[in-house]
Amino acid sequence: MMKVKNIWFVGTGNFAALCLDNLIDNGLTFSKIITGLPTRSGRNGKENPSTVELKANELGLAATRTGKLNENENLLREFEADTPELIFVIDFGQIIKEPFLSAPRYGCLNIHPSLLPEYRGAAPIQRALLDGVSYTGVSVFQLVKAMDAGGILAQEKFEIPDSFNASDLYKALADIGCRLAASALEKIPEFTLTAQDDSRATYADKLMKTEFELSREMTAKKFCDTVRALDMSGGAFMFINGKRVKVWRARVRNSGSEVGPVIACCDGDVELIEVQSEGKRRTSGGDWARGFRKENFNS
Repeated sequence: MMKVKNIWFVGTGNFAALCLDNLIDNGLTFSKIITGLPTRSGRNGKENPSTVELKANELGLAATRTGKLNENENLLREFEADTPELIFVIDFGQIIKEPFLSAPRYGCLNIHPSLLPEYRGAAPIQRALLDGVSYTGVSVFQLVKAMDAGGILAQEKFEIPDSFNASDLYKALADIGCRLAASALEKIPEFTLTAQDDSRATYADKLMKTEFELSREMTAKKFCDTVRALDMSGGAFMFINGKRVKVWRARVRNSGSEVGPVIACCDGDVELIEVQSEGKRRTSGGDWARGFRKENFNS
């Protein structure tokens, strides 16, 4: 039985929404769910609630919106009146300060999709795939003032299947991380944290616009790794016949088994599995290629 009763969940983005769902599936209940303010889009300023708010509503739960958490007087008063024992802070996009950071009995926990201290920062999944590594992992750790530098409560390695893109990896690591977190909380009051070795730290910086463009000068593996890494970030693209084409799935060519068009890279060929012409829907590479001459792909 879960021994921690008063837990807050603080998160906004896609990974946070996956974790909220998974943590509840793993038996946790939250006395409060806090998320960022909606974004607005379109001429009429249409309100777009955060993915965490949408997930909470789907689960029949209420989510409290906030701008800067550390300046929200209502939440500060509520926090001081009934301080939670633990706060999960996941994919929130804000720096957590006192009293939220240290006042809870078990502090603030984060589920980070990397084997910390590797890939600290904003884009650990995308950077791992861009780097072409064969494995990554997930860490449950306690927040401190320094970014992603707190003691580790639980950690697990994950071999990345060749077919996985970023969205597949997000889901797999959220599943694992939430299982680890729930299992660790079952062992409370034992709460053993392992300090990180800062000398081994690497950083997963935000993605740059220049990293989204594919090139035939890339190796075939780098081309496919870039496609895999960017599927949740708007998609990698290339220009064919002067038109921008997004590539959503690709693989290094296995001669004789192609189902999509093939383009030549610097050291081999890549098969386009799923693509999207500008202003059109995604489609299979084979359907997209119909009507094009072969030299359009290899010229």
